[in-house]
Amino acid sequence: MTGTVLVARMDNAGDVLLAGPAIRAVAEGAREVVLLVGPHGRAVGEMLPGVSRVVEWRTPWIDPEPSPMTGPHALRLLRIIRDVAPEQALIFTSFQQSPLPLALLFKLAGTPRTAAICADHAASLLDLRHVVDESVDVPEAERMLALVRAAGFDLPRGDGGALAIRGPLPEVGYLTGPPGYVVVHPGASVQARAWPAESWARAVQDLVRAGRRVVVTGGCGERALTARVAGGAGQHGLSAGPAFSGQWMAGGPTLARGAAGDERALMDGWVEGGPALTGGHWEKNGSAGRSITDLGGRTTFAELAAVLAGASAVVVANTGPAHLAAAVGTPVVSLFAPVVPAGRWAPYGVPAVILGDQQAPCRGTQARVCPVSGHPCLTSVSSDQVVEAVNRLVCAKEDVK
Repeated sequence: MTGTVLVARMDNAGDVLLAGPAIRAVAEGAREVVLLVGPHGRAVGEMLPGVSRVVEWRTPWIDPEPSPMTGPHALRLLRIIRDVAPEQALIFTSFQQSPLPLALLFKLAGTPRTAAICADHAASLLDLRHVVDESVDVPEAERMLALVRAAGFDLPRGDGGALAIRGPLPEVGYLTGPPGYVVVHPGASVQARAWPAESWARAVQDLVRAGRRVVVTGGCGERALTARVAGGAGQHGLSAGPAFSGQWMAGGPTLARGAAGDERALMDGWVEGGPALTGGHWEKNGSAGRSITDLGGRTTFAELAAVLAGASAVVVANTGPAHLAAAVGTPVVSLFAPVVPAGRWAPYGVPAVILGDQQAPCRGTQARVCPVSGHPCLTSVSSDQVVEAVNRLVCAKEDVK
């Protein structure tokens, strides 16, 4: 068995999540796995099975908000690596990133063996230079697994290689009500991958009209967006129609089912009826009454994972929460702009419906800002398509049960 292995994935939360299966493979053959991440990946890294500890360094050639590449900044990483003292380092990168700058720093810090996927000549910077056919769109999680297998690691028996995070997840029923809602996550870290806010808002209203209870999620910097998409629902939700018998009580750490409830309640609409999120109650509505709850900026990363885990389906662009939904086993409707290939970056290992013109002119450009007037790859998607995709995934999930 290998001693300490330092695994590096330096970009965003979703990318770190996709490294999870490869990290578990390394953990099967190493005494300790230390994960090196950028600031956007730390919260995820701390939830990945197989990770012993997480260390952080902002990578100037990868991070979207890079710090200057200075001698003191490089020395900070050298000190981190020397403190970890790995026997081996595995550098995970996506197809447009070079592992060689990081490999150089690992070598300067005295790491005996380094490995990465690399198309460029690496000489002594890499002890294992794994070459893959980048013309084939292999899912990112499998691409990283190919590297660790080449380095001598493999998944434990019975591990199918799905995305996963550590449990238990926190209780979030006081935020969402009972399971069975649809999560809509309208934010995206890259403008070129974003669906217009008005389209998100229309989809939320159409989901409600179709009988779905909707929970809108987003980060602290996305509160204005989630409020707009939720139609002013605010923290307590929106409702229509008279309430009648049957309720879930927010009764502390778990949601206790009311006596008048039944199993079908999980698929019915609910609306928060109390004056506050804690201590209130959720009342079942008739066919005309459904609810929208805005959780923009109101969840930690672990709480967001729990919210996604309680959903029947998640509607989201190509951004981190799409992969987090996959990691908790929830089906995904993916509003996917083809600036990067869906074959590599679509939600992995769960039922998913990909919406968006994958042959649009922006295809494969890796653009952060849409290069095509009118953003046709996603503006061509209708809210009716979203509702139909949600219905399809929810029905499939119910059939499996």
